[in-house]
Amino acid sequence: MTPNQEITERAQHFLKVLIERYIRDGQPVGSKTLAKDAGMDLSPATIRNVMSDLERAGLIASPHTSAGRVPTASGYRLFVDSLISLQPVNREEITRLRGELVGDTVTGHLVESASKLLSGMTHMAGVVLIPGHSNVHIRELQFVALSETRILAVIVTHQGEVLNRIIDGKRIYSRAELEQASNFINRHYAGMELQAIKDRIVREMGTHREDMDKLMSQALTIADQALQGDEQQDFVVTGQTNLMDFDELAHMDRIRKLFDAFSEKQEILHLLERCSKADGVQLYIGEESGYGPLEKCSVVTAPYEVESKVVGVLGVIGPTRMAYERVIPIVDVTAKLLGTALKSSL
Repeated sequence: MTPNQEITERAQHFLKVLIERYIRDGQPVGSKTLAKDAGMDLSPATIRNVMSDLERAGLIASPHTSAGRVPTASGYRLFVDSLISLQPVNREEITRLRGELVGDTVTGHLVESASKLLSGMTHMAGVVLIPGHSNVHIRELQFVALSETRILAVIVTHQGEVLNRIIDGKRIYSRAELEQASNFINRHYAGMELQAIKDRIVREMGTHREDMDKLMSQALTIADQALQGDEQQDFVVTGQTNLMDFDELAHMDRIRKLFDAFSEKQEILHLLERCSKADGVQLYIGEESGYGPLEKCSVVTAPYEVESKVVGVLGVIGPTRMAYERVIPIVDVTAKLLGTALKSSL
């Protein structure tokens, strides 16, 4: 049986009022305060009984130093899933967000802007998973000899970004051979998406190998190596220091572990990648993330898309005591606007 089924409608109302008060003030909520905020004419004994029911259900807890109660992760979960009233982002804020993202054509700049906007609007840490390069269009590909069999592949995207990859050509190629290979690839593949180029090269190498001339064969061989490199995803984070302003996160050991997590990236990266594979807004409250340094935090994310394809995810990391009704719509809208901006920049 879920907590939602175990407690009465009246108890759910008190839980909602308690959580809203705690989010606003950051102080444990006592029965007198709860009675006043709830706007119900009930005896102190009745209110204490309701709070006891909520505590037995694991939805609120009593800190050792206070007679008041605070929400647990389970309490927040019930609140977010069933009791919350979301506050849509107003038109002026949407216009401002759009204005901050429109006009830039470089993916890295757009991602960083989105992270800063999330941090600025929520006063928490804004995170954006950087999109991979599979969906970018290739303007030009050049091969440059380095030493012996090593070749530098310089990939220029339609947005003007430059990707450098070093490959082993397996044999020594002359400058003329590499120039001819570059010209061949640019003549036949320029303007296509990176993933489409990869797929086409593999297909043509498999079906037309016997009919290839020497130039085509070596051009496709080198290009195949240059474009098949594994992409290590990364994320941009802005506003980590904002988290020090929340008392529940400001303990030296806790904040150090949080900052270490942002620096080491791997676990947060896994969490963001997990979110990018899910539909819509995702919310991990406290220990739900499965990652120790985030046990006192909540993570709110939403995927962003280009041409109906998810290319990344963005979100906010902050204390469990966050204004979910405002943060969730901000994250959702920012994801949609970033996807639109990226599509316009292609």
